Amino acid sequence: MKAIILCGGFGTRLKSIVKDVPKPMALINTKPFLEFIFEYLKTQNIKEVILAVSYKYEVIKNHFKYNFLDLKIEYSIEEEPLGTGGAIKQALNLANENSLVLNGDTFFNIDLSCLNLEESKICFALKSMQDFDRYGAVELDKDNFVSSFREKQFFKQGLINAGIYLVSKDIFKDFSLEDKFSFESFLQENYKNLKARACIFDDYFIDIGVPEDYKKFLEDSKSFKFGH
Repeated sequence: MKAIILCGGFGTRLKSIVKDVPKPMALINTKPFLEFIFEYLKTQNIKEVILAVSYKYEVIKNHFKYNFLDLKIEYSIEEEPLGTGGAIKQALNLANENSLVLNGDTFFNIDLSCLNLEESKICFALKSMQDFDRYGAVELDKDNFVSSFREKQFFKQGLINAGIYLVSKDIFKDFSLEDKFSFESFLQENYKNLKARACIFDDYFIDIGVPEDYKKFLEDSKSFKFGH
């Protein structure tokens, strides 16, 4: 199984810290954030990675080339930014089976083998979280199928979409879509048709998209251990 990593982010909210490189290349002490994702995928027995790249992708390609930590790398290069949905749709052309999808600016230390599709087109990895307002919440029915999405607001407790998915190779087959679209919006509009399901985890999670969490990972990474 291949893992698609979305690496097209501009890092707008990190401009004060990360300049002139794609967000996944933000330095965490001495190495790019994306290296942590590669190290994680290696512990999960992933052998092949597709990097969905856009903004200043040469920086990523020059660093990782076509093999890193014995993981084979392919590049899905967007001629213009396609949004998260368009990026995944294009990258799936390089996959010949169901694929994992990860965000290049978030890290979630879960056991990927827990994700399964069964009769669904997508399985989400959800993070259980308390006292948050930065994320929307996902609600599930008793069988762990997605029942609704709730907009960003303050939640005392809830489940957030943590940006790791197992997706069917043909997830987009029955839809008429533009080249550029948001995967998150697509999911919110079509989760019932996709029979979207989820697995809940309570493992370490970080999203470096804002300066305070970027700085937090600078400290956390010094003593970080992969595994469960």
